[in-house]
Formats: sequence, C-alpha cells, structure tokens
Amino acid sequence: MKRTTYALLVTAVALAVAVVVSCGKQPSTASKELEVACFKGGYGIDFFEQAAREYERSHPGVKIKVWGNPRVWEQLRPRFVAGNPPDLTYPGWGMDHWALVYEGQVIPLDEYLDTPPYGKTEGKWRDTFEPSLLELCQYQGKTYMLPYFFSMLGWWYNKEMFEQNGWKPPRTWSELLNLCEKIKAKGIAPITYQGIYPAYAVSGFLIPWVISAGGIEAFDNAQNLVPGAWKSPAFLKAAQMMDELRRRGYFQEGANGMDHTGAQMEFLSGRAAMIPCGTWLHSEMRNVMPKGFRMGFMLPPILDGGKGDPTAVGIGIEPWMVPTKGKNRELAIDFYKYMTSLEKAKQFVEAKGTLMSIRGSDQANFPEHLKEPVEVFRNAKTVWSVEYRQWYPKLGKAVEDATAALLAGDITPQQFVERLEQAAEATRQDKNIPKHTYTRGKAR
Repeated sequence: MKRTTYALLVTAVALAVAVVVSCGKQPSTASKELEVACFKGGYGIDFFEQAAREYERSHPGVKIKVWGNPRVWEQLRPRFVAGNPPDLTYPGWGMDHWALVYEGQVIPLDEYLDTPPYGKTEGKWRDTFEPSLLELCQYQGKTYMLPYFFSMLGWWYNKEMFEQNGWKPPRTWSELLNLCEKIKAKGIAPITYQGIYPAYAVSGFLIPWVISAGGIEAFDNAQNLVPGAWKSPAFLKAAQMMDELRRRGYFQEGANGMDHTGAQMEFLSGRAAMIPCGTWLHSEMRNVMPKGFRMGFMLPPILDGGKGDPTAVGIGIEPWMVPTKGKNRELAIDFYKYMTSLEKAKQFVEAKGTLMSIRGSDQANFPEHLKEPVEVFRNAKTVWSVEYRQWYPKLGKAVEDATAALLAGDITPQQFVERLEQAAEATRQDKNIPKHTYTRGKAR
C-alpha cells in the first residue's frame, strides 16, 4: 500500500514537472503589453490592429499597441539609439535594415524558426515560409528578419488596347521590337517608365535582361562583387537593349522626368501601352483607375537565344524584425507567428490584394489583377531580388544614376558599364563596409 502511494506520488511530481517544462516552451502572456511599430504604406495598418484585437481576446491579460505612420523609420531610429525600441517592428523601406543587423540591434531568429508554427505542436515555423523569401533575410548563416507580404516585379500591359488591336504580350526581344513598331504607328507610346525613380528601370529593364543574356550567375556575381561582373558582356548587352529602345523612340517622350504616379497615369490613360512596375500598382492607383480598366501582367521579354531561365522573376520584401532591447521578445514572436499563420495570410491576401510569403496562401481568393502574377510565381524556377541596393546603398545609388543617364542618352552603353564597375570596385575596396555573399539555396 505504501509502495503504491509512493509510486503515485512520484508519478504526480513527474507529471507536474513535465507540465512546467512544457509550459516553459510557450510565451507567458499573463499581464503583458506588446508594442508593435509599423510602416503605414499602401496597405495601411488596420489589418495588424485587427489581428492584435483577435490575439488579445484569445490571450487574456495581453495588451497590444499597434501604431505607425508613413515615415515611421524617422521615429524608430532615435529609439534604437536610446535603447528603448518597440517589441516588434516593420520599419519600412526608409530604414537601413542591415545597419541594424550589423549593430546588433535585432535578434537572430533561427531558434524560434525551428519551433512549431502558431497553434501547432509539430513542424517548424520556418517551413511555413517560401524558402526563396526567407533567404533574403539571412546574413552569415543567421536569419535576422522575416518576410510578410511580397511584391513581384514585371511589366503591365493594357489588356483592352491589346485585344482591340489583336496584339499579344511579347515573349521575346524580337517580338517586343515588332510590337513596339505597331504600337508607335498607332500614335501610342509603346513603353513608359517612372524616370525620376530609376530603380523601376533597373528592376524592369536592366536586371531582367542581364539575367536573360548571361544567366542568373551574371547577376549573382555582380551582387557578390566579383571583379569585372558589373561590366560583363551580360550587363553590356542589357545596356545596349535599353539604349536601342530609346534610340528607336519606343519609350514615351518625357518619361525620364516623370515620377511614379505620373508615369502610371500615362499608362492608365491609354497614352502608353506598357509599363514596368511591381504588383503594388493596382493598390497604389486604385483611387484614380478608370472604371473597367483591365491590365495584364507579364515578365520582361527575354533575349532571343539567351542563357537565362525564361521563368526567372524578381521579387521584393519589406521585412519585420524583433529588436534586441525590446521588452517582450517571446510575446513578439508568438504574435508574429499568429500573423503569419496560413489563415491570417490568406485573409491578408484577400483584404489587401497582394502576395504573401506564407506557403499555401496562393490558394486564397485573389483579385483578378493578381491571378497572372500568382501563376508566374508558381511557375518560376528562379527568383531574384535587388539586394545590393540594401547591402551597399552607395552602389545602389550609382547604378540608378547611371541608368538615368543611359535612358536620357547622356552616356553610351560602354560608359554605363564602366561606371557600374567603378562603383562596384569602390565598394569592394572599402573595408568599412560589411560584405554579403549570396549563394542560391544557402544562407549568406
């Protein structure tokens, strides 16, 4: 009898210890407050606010403050310096994310990524993300940032205009030249672009044609600062293609002086047939879009006989991060796990009309203008991103300045690539700049 009682006591104690240990793996959310600071861009912050209210209801004692504005990074910088940052943040495009990593201002997230997703007891959180997007958040073998929504880069064309004239979206360079001549003959500008912001031309013309001419290796080598990569035959060919479009008069007159909304209005008004832009175009212009306007998405036409993967697609993310000196790290992680659950990811797709980094979210009910981009991403064998612009801001600025000069006819394609290589060499030789190495399928 005594042995039985003792055995029961031992079992009870062991179970109690197991419960305590098990519970210790989950964030304690009793009477905790979480501060979440967000960039308030085209998608707003209302979705995050609603997610916070939902989380609070299922986690009694938790209070979440979500705030943001269009220039939130200006408010966040002094707080990082002062050592009192928010617990979770999406600082937007104006923040130098990598500087925060170099300074130790944000935590590596791999130990959390190896734990189960929200509401699950098995599997790894990291496996719920699209791998190619998670790679963009890594440095020297560690993951410091996390993706949420993402944008795809490509060209948009006026569907009604194309249908009325019997035109088909061009797949190759020769098809593009033939089509542009037909469009120009109708008194319509074949292509417009956001000239004041040359990053659009870099992503829409330069990099896709570098990849088409030299394969993805040509672009990877450039990002990895391999000597001579920025003046390689692939970069020269891409520059020559851009220059040829300019010389033939296929770019809209005055495009070099247009801002993003100005050029995009030229496209929406029917004065230009095609425009390079990301999948944010519809969201950005929805309030001024003509009723019934239909636009189609396509990848930039590939070089005839090129070396590159014809399915290659460019993407971009605006990451989230957990500050090292935040007060509630575990709660911040758990809340972000909730926001990246498949259910919430699908809701974001349908509410905001964009693509999400969570695997399976492509099964959501996409708006009409995103159905073609979704198919493009599903079929893509190669994904690329203009990472050097974030890693090396001076190099990014030099590339954009040279692109503007090339499109204006102020420099030749040869002078263009020489300028790029000079800027890359200056970055290469600057020992004060942390260097990144991108290897496909691996951390950097």
